[in-house]
Amino acid sequence: MMELAHSLVLNDTALQQISDSKKPIFIFEWLRFLDKVLVAAQRSDIKDSQKKLIEQLTGLISQSPGPPLRKLLARNIATLYSIGDTYLLFDTVNKCNDVIRSKDDSPSYLPSRLSAVSCLGLMYEKLGRLAGGLFVDTVQLLLKSLKSSESQGRGEIMTSLAKILTGLGSAGASTHKEIYKVAKGLLTDRSMHVRCASATCLIALVNESQFIYTSELDAIASACFRSLDGSNYDVRCAVAKLLGSLLASRLTMKVTDPKLRKPTLDDCLEVMSSGFLRGGSGFLKGSEVLKGGSVCREIRVGITESYVVFAQTLGSKWLEKNMSQFMNHVTELVAQPRATSTHVDTVYSRKCVCFILASTIGRVLSEKAQVSAARHFAQIITKQMNSVIGNDPTSDGASERVTSSNDTNNTQHVIVCALIQLGQLVESLNTSASPLLSEPSGGILESVFSVLLHPSQPVRLSAAWCLRSIAVALPSQLTPILDRCLDRLTALKSSPDAVSGYSFATAALVGAVYKCPLGIPYSKGKAVFTLGEDLLRTATQNSRMSLHRTQAGWLILGALMTLGSSAVRQHLPRMLLLWKNSFPRSSKELESEKARGDAFTWQVTLEGRAGALSTMRSFINNCQELMSEDVIRRLMTPLECALSLLGTMPSIINVCGAHLKASAAMLRLRLYEVLAILPASGYESCFNVLLRQMVAEITLTDNAANTTTSLLRSMCHADDSVLLGSWLQETDHKDVEDQLQPNSASGSGALEHDPSTVYSRSDTIPGPLPLGVAVIDSAVVLFGVVFPHVAHKHRLQMLQHFGECIKQAKSLRQQAIQVNIFTGVLSGLKGLADNKCSLGALEVRSECYNLVMSALTNQNPILRCAAGEAVGRMAQVVNDGAFIAQAAQFSFDRLKSARDVVSRTGNSLALGCLHRYVGGMGAGHHLGTSVSILLALAQDSSSPVVQVWSLHALALIIDSGGPMFRQYVEPTLALVLNLLLNVAPSNVDVHQCLGRCLASLITSLGPELQGNTGNISTARLSCLVGCAIMQDHPDSFVQAEAINCLQQLHLFAPRHVNLTTLVPHLCFNLNSSYLLLRRAVVACLRQLVQREAPEVSHHATKYATDNKDHSEVAEVICDSGLQGFLFSMYDNERDTQLRSDIMETVTSLLQLSAFNNLTQWLSLLKVFLCASADTAQDVADEDHHHDDAGDDTTFKANTEGSENPLTLPRWQTRIFATQCLRRILAVCQGTEAHFDYFRAVAMPTSENSKGDYLVLHLSDLIKLAFMASTSNINSLRSTGLLALQEVILNFGKVPDPDFPEYFLLEQYQAQVGAALRPAFSSDTPSDVTARACEVCSTWIGSGVATDINDLRRVHQLLVSSLAKVQVGKPSSTIIYSDSAATMERLAVLKAWAQVYIVAMRNNASTGHTKQRKPSVPDSSDADDTASSLLDLVKCELSHLSTLWLAALKDNALLNLPSEFQSQLPEDGGAFYAAEAMESSRSHYQNSCAPILHAAAVWLHEIGFENVKDELTTTTTTSLAPSSSSASASSAITLTAMAGRGDRVNEERFYLILGTCVESLCNQRSTVPTEDIISCLQALSVILEGKWPRSMIGSNPDLSVELLNVLHRILLIRDNVVCQHIVLNVVQKIIKAAQEDLNHRKGQKNEVGGLY
Repeated sequence: MMELAHSLVLNDTALQQISDSKKPIFIFEWLRFLDKVLVAAQRSDIKDSQKKLIEQLTGLISQSPGPPLRKLLARNIATLYSIGDTYLLFDTVNKCNDVIRSKDDSPSYLPSRLSAVSCLGLMYEKLGRLAGGLFVDTVQLLLKSLKSSESQGRGEIMTSLAKILTGLGSAGASTHKEIYKVAKGLLTDRSMHVRCASATCLIALVNESQFIYTSELDAIASACFRSLDGSNYDVRCAVAKLLGSLLASRLTMKVTDPKLRKPTLDDCLEVMSSGFLRGGSGFLKGSEVLKGGSVCREIRVGITESYVVFAQTLGSKWLEKNMSQFMNHVTELVAQPRATSTHVDTVYSRKCVCFILASTIGRVLSEKAQVSAARHFAQIITKQMNSVIGNDPTSDGASERVTSSNDTNNTQHVIVCALIQLGQLVESLNTSASPLLSEPSGGILESVFSVLLHPSQPVRLSAAWCLRSIAVALPSQLTPILDRCLDRLTALKSSPDAVSGYSFATAALVGAVYKCPLGIPYSKGKAVFTLGEDLLRTATQNSRMSLHRTQAGWLILGALMTLGSSAVRQHLPRMLLLWKNSFPRSSKELESEKARGDAFTWQVTLEGRAGALSTMRSFINNCQELMSEDVIRRLMTPLECALSLLGTMPSIINVCGAHLKASAAMLRLRLYEVLAILPASGYESCFNVLLRQMVAEITLTDNAANTTTSLLRSMCHADDSVLLGSWLQETDHKDVEDQLQPNSASGSGALEHDPSTVYSRSDTIPGPLPLGVAVIDSAVVLFGVVFPHVAHKHRLQMLQHFGECIKQAKSLRQQAIQVNIFTGVLSGLKGLADNKCSLGALEVRSECYNLVMSALTNQNPILRCAAGEAVGRMAQVVNDGAFIAQAAQFSFDRLKSARDVVSRTGNSLALGCLHRYVGGMGAGHHLGTSVSILLALAQDSSSPVVQVWSLHALALIIDSGGPMFRQYVEPTLALVLNLLLNVAPSNVDVHQCLGRCLASLITSLGPELQGNTGNISTARLSCLVGCAIMQDHPDSFVQAEAINCLQQLHLFAPRHVNLTTLVPHLCFNLNSSYLLLRRAVVACLRQLVQREAPEVSHHATKYATDNKDHSEVAEVICDSGLQGFLFSMYDNERDTQLRSDIMETVTSLLQLSAFNNLTQWLSLLKVFLCASADTAQDVADEDHHHDDAGDDTTFKANTEGSENPLTLPRWQTRIFATQCLRRILAVCQGTEAHFDYFRAVAMPTSENSKGDYLVLHLSDLIKLAFMASTSNINSLRSTGLLALQEVILNFGKVPDPDFPEYFLLEQYQAQVGAALRPAFSSDTPSDVTARACEVCSTWIGSGVATDINDLRRVHQLLVSSLAKVQVGKPSSTIIYSDSAATMERLAVLKAWAQVYIVAMRNNASTGHTKQRKPSVPDSSDADDTASSLLDLVKCELSHLSTLWLAALKDNALLNLPSEFQSQLPEDGGAFYAAEAMESSRSHYQNSCAPILHAAAVWLHEIGFENVKDELTTTTTTSLAPSSSSASASSAITLTAMAGRGDRVNEERFYLILGTCVESLCNQRSTVPTEDIISCLQALSVILEGKWPRSMIGSNPDLSVELLNVLHRILLIRDNVVCQHIVLNVVQKIIKAAQEDLNHRKGQKNEVGGLY
């Protein structure tokens, strides 16, 4: 019947025939259909039926339609009048006014009144002045009705007033002040929904009237501040948008009256700062400001978001122009005493300021402007330091520091914020930030280093983290900065601040090494360990420095552990000794220590032991390979001593003073952290002491403060976010919204709470929680580890004790203890489940059951949620049907009898969690009862809270029910649809839970949704209707749920999801201001394009064409397609998950559409790659003088003269664009026309409608690769060089159409050379140089360059790189790790090997028919090219051969089995250091095959025959008075050999043969076929000589073994070339055997002739 709803006029006959319950759905479907039809209709199409339609639509107003119906109803009426005649317009307006005037106050009449209000708003918005004749009466009526309206009515009226203001524009000016007065008053309405609507109305008023941001500015600002007090997230967003846009309008207003003063930026900023610092205390009354002058946190967070909106509204150009003033103002906020009255307020204020700066400076500005911003941050730091340090702030002399009379407490927080933001900016800029360090005055480094001497610890820690960020962005600076810190730390050991500051910096830098792939030299690790050990050893020499040196020493050693097993292995014995000596070795020694220690000694001792434990934790986390049983056993000794010490700490604190409490707490924290990551079985003997200590922490036995753990939310299930409010973590404002979360300390983290986090593995600045919270958190985590291993009687005792503690406590303390206890219980239950253990005997179950069930009725919703989770966890670990039945029946009984909200919500969730953790089979007997009760509770419209919890529990049951829930799908779906049609939009949580239920129902139905039976069709239609309702909901989170549901529907029933409407809806929301919605949109697009990329692109383009004048998204899609907007979105987003989804979406689009849309894709990539730094062209110009000047225009970025100059994309986006270029090349593989110019030109257009082939875009490909290769971002350079290599490989043999005797790439030689040359400079990282070497060998090997001068230009680059390669250890001045040096040197040798192989191959083929030039085979040109290339190589061949053989020997040593590891050289090999042995293996594997082939060729051509001359030359040279480096390189390989040439040849032969066999026998399936071919070719070449064949032929066992290896290769490798070479080698082995046989016969005949 529902298909009958799809008619222009409502089918009354069909409507009467269906049941009453389905009539709203029928009407909704008709209104949806009408909404689509009217948009595309013409006046003539609806002329005859307009009157009938108006009657039907207006008639629906009085039928009490629900929220979705009235929204569609209003939209259709407005659209109908905008398209058709307006002669009935005034009648409709009057009818709506009459409905609003009605005196009927019954609840049943409310939907009709709301519908009339909604219709009026949309009519005025869409028709504007056409409906303006009655607007004054309408506005007066709406304002009057506000007085008697409930919250739904107030919200709807304010929304409609906003639409009226928008539609009428300046024509409605007569009503602006009246609307303003009402809207301003409703900003403080008790309903959050009304506050949001009022803010929206005032935003509309700001756009239409000037008085609101002139004469009324103070009043509206005061109202905004009051509105933020007690607000929720939506209100804060709405008010922030209002206040930010209001002040932005004021700043940009045009002042025509000369008497009026033009507003300044300071005026606007002062308004926001008054709210931030005083909560608007000049305007507000007592409730807005807390005791002690602290501003209400909601107000401060709301003002923080207002700052961001203000800057984003004014735009990047304005911000760049006023950057200095804006940054000064924002950073000065934390210099005000009102913002830092307490430590917690200080942390929160710093987070707010950092959020403002990160969201504006870090996101709005371009990279070029961010460099200027970084300089200004450095200036701010220097300015503030001048008030602390009396002399030159760049001086490292700690002894010269004098504290000025200024209060450093006010300035230190400014410095902290500036340092954090400076570090984040530099890290985001990557190597493009290098100019900041190379400035004449020392750049930003001097400013940051000066802060390391600041008297405040938080400032020094922030400076250390800033240095770490600089080192991560600029890895080449890591070693120099670390050296400087080590030197200053050694020189300034007598200064407490210097020791503290430079040790922080050293630890932070060492902790950053894992983020720098090239690492640091291994010698630096040794230096760090020596320094840390020295600080500990000298700590007792100076009592003034004891504490600082002890803390610094352990901190540095803890950072050293992050370097991993290879760096720590050699220091482990000494570390074990340090740990052992840090603790008393017996109880007797502990008692004597207790008797003789004073307060200061104990403080130093406790800090030292806490530091030792922190180092131990770092060791366990980062050096798992070294965690043998023996090491664990030796670690347990100091840990047991530490546990014993905990028992004596209360008496020590009583004797020595309360100031030791912090040190004792830190010791406990470290001990808990270490034990939590060790096997619990290793310290079972200590459980008694440990359990007492943990229970005391959890129950606050020794803690007078009501400190709660921060882990309760994380212990609950992630799907419970709607109950816990943790969905705020998925918003753009999570960094500041955290501080508003109840029962959570997640927003109060700061680096100074735990200095050891300065070397933690974190992408953002760590936020360790306050010490008191951290101790309880660690105790809770350890409790979960230990609980499964505790005896049942101890479990019972602990649970009983928990119950007693809760009973004895009162009020707030009881709540705090309950939060801690339930977090601990959940941790223990999770531990039991992870270890597959049972809870225990009946007594334990009973005690735990009573404890948990009593909390289901707790007033705290978070505790109720935790209790419900605990019920499910208990059922999981008990795994007993009787227990499950008992728990379920308990909840059934309470739900049937209880009427209070608390009981209903807690027990509803308990049912859901029971089903979640035991599944449909485990709780199948209770499924029907659970569903029926929850369905009944979900209909309780009097309590939205009960609806939320019951619907959430129902969703859990649907998820876990599986096929058993199938019989309940129809009634559940009917309930969901009914609630969606009737629940007020302001109850957002209910709608979110309905969306969750709908998604679970879709999953439950699964592939059945494809069916066409009656029930399935009805269910599918209901799902689609539900999705449509949620899509139209005003809340972004509900819209996200709708998109998730549609995504699931598309997965199961793709034919029934209408992409014509879905894709435009997704495009419209791509630039939503809500992160969750953007995530949902991109995730859905990702799935759609994997199946239907062409359709998605088509619908997106159609949407863009229809809306390009109204939408920024549509405008971009019109210009560059859907992928163009996704690229722009990727450039602006910072959320990791969203960026990943965007990448996958673009990649899928590329793979499915780039083949036929090359021009569009390459144009898009040019937009993002060619708008790059101007220096790239300068590099190319240096080489362009060698070539025709006409090519110059090809490589200029299109930035000049464009009407809309693009902001330079960020470097991550340019890397992604380069990766897309490589994917385009891969996508086009397999179609020869893409790589054959003549075929591309001749290809009929029927095969490719656009005639679009890659070879026709070769100039663009070179240009894109060139721009990436010459970037100032090292990672982009590496990616660009890889793209350039692939272009050369794919187009190297394409002839030039104008000169067929030449190759097409030959005209781009200058560009290739210019792209390569910067990579060989001395300051280029090793990985970039290694990549460039590969491109060089590829270019030379391609044969494109024919002229000797062209070859020499690239050849010289390889020659310059060869100077870095020498046998032995690299230079002591290296700044990267030894393995990085190995990688670079092997890459150079590999490149030379590949060039040599090509030269020899070309030289060998000159005597045969060689196709060097496709159309004109000219053997003389081929001879010249081959000989010239070989001549270039021969100059270095004697040196290269030695290096190749040395590299092969290294490779052989590294591949020795583990039992022969002791035979390896202690000092390492020719090209690797002993410490870098593990990390160097991969480099040898990547380079070995070409080197092996080249060495084999050299031995065959020269080496075997000239070995005697070589030995003679080596011996003569080695005896000379002065030896060159080249002779030393030869000597290390050859002088150790025997004097006879045959012996040397044998060793070389077996080296080649053994390496070949080892590579061919490799079990790794990932070995490239090219490497196998190279090894086989090496075998083939080496066996071409008679002497090597004699070595094979004379050893039958060797021949058989080799044949077995070749047979295996023949079986497992299906490559034709590979098999051909195998057969060739087999032939040569047979020949060797025949020759040996003939030789033996000849010898026998000779012997016989003698007789």
